[in-house]
Amino acid sequence: MNKVYRQGAKGALLDEYERVIGELQQAITGLSDKELTTVTDPNTQDDNCRSIQTVLSHVVNSAHSYAIYILHAYGYQMVRPEKRYHLTVNDYISDLQEAFAFTLMVFQDIKDSELEQADNAQKILTRWGQVYDIEQLMEHAIVHVMRHRRQIEKFRILLGAAS
Repeated sequence: MNKVYRQGAKGALLDEYERVIGELQQAITGLSDKELTTVTDPNTQDDNCRSIQTVLSHVVNSAHSYAIYILHAYGYQMVRPEKRYHLTVNDYISDLQEAFAFTLMVFQDIKDSELEQADNAQKILTRWGQVYDIEQLMEHAIVHVMRHRRQIEKFRILLGAAS
């Protein structure tokens, strides 16, 4: 089947975001409920990185947050959803699909010319103190999913789960 590419810089960001989310979904496919919830890194100081379950909850929550940051930049007020923990991989696959659909909705009326912003006063200040324009925030979102997919792949090795 031929891949249909979205148009422009916005389309490239969305295509890549969709691709890495799909790769993450593939990385968790076939995990058992026990593997999902097993604490794989009991020594970490980061509660988001103890198990595949906590990593996925963090990734889904962050995906919503990135889109909400962009909505806030356009003057819309929306509260970040509470982090949810699931007991099955299928629930996380659905959550990741929904988070991407939400991002698509947020990007519906954004033009390529709005992605880059040279003026720091017009950029988005995140809660971790970094300042981004929309393009930079989405590049961060893409790499965020990639880094956690890699982490899950390593967890699967530790769990002895087939990849």
